[in-house]
Amino acid sequence: MKVAIIGGTGRAGTEISAELARRGHRVTAISRHPDNAIDADGVTAVAGDVAQPAALVEAIRGHDVVVSAVMFADTDPQSLVGVVRDSGVPRYLVVGGAGSLEVAPGVAFITTPDFPEVAKVEAGKGTVFLDYLRGVEDIDWTFLSPSAYFFVGDRKGSFRLGRDALVVDGEGKSSISYADYAIALVDEIETPQHSRGRFTVGY
Repeated sequence: MKVAIIGGTGRAGTEISAELARRGHRVTAISRHPDNAIDADGVTAVAGDVAQPAALVEAIRGHDVVVSAVMFADTDPQSLVGVVRDSGVPRYLVVGGAGSLEVAPGVAFITTPDFPEVAKVEAGKGTVFLDYLRGVEDIDWTFLSPSAYFFVGDRKGSFRLGRDALVVDGEGKSSISYADYAIALVDEIETPQHSRGRFTVGY
């Protein structure tokens, strides 16, 4: 497939680019800093900015899938969804956040004392983004939330999936590496299981 990644040179975008290339897909890594894109067969770096929606539409037009891997603080859901809609790309996957995941029925992680204060603004905007997507019916979207601890680490290839509840291990820890998150996201690209919905991944 031909996949465009908005934010293709960030930590998540880089790992997703690598995973897609590893599986033989063609990747367009779109970023304000295209020189930072990975050097791999099938990966093309393109300059682009969410603040310039008209140019972004042209950058992603003609792809099979578009992935958004940018900070929520830097985006407006209505604008970014509008870009995808205007491009005609049929599928849209979003690198989500953990803040909106539930730690108990009806209790979002972001509302708990354990949630880091420094991350609340970004997490809050991620929740708004997800809420907006849930009202979008004309685009085949998927929102993949990572675990609480999203880190640079090994590609293990083993993890668990969930829906709206934070995934924790036997010790109560919630974590996933960017590399293993990328596996889960590319699996979803290749074999869609969560059309117009959110799911999550963790160890």
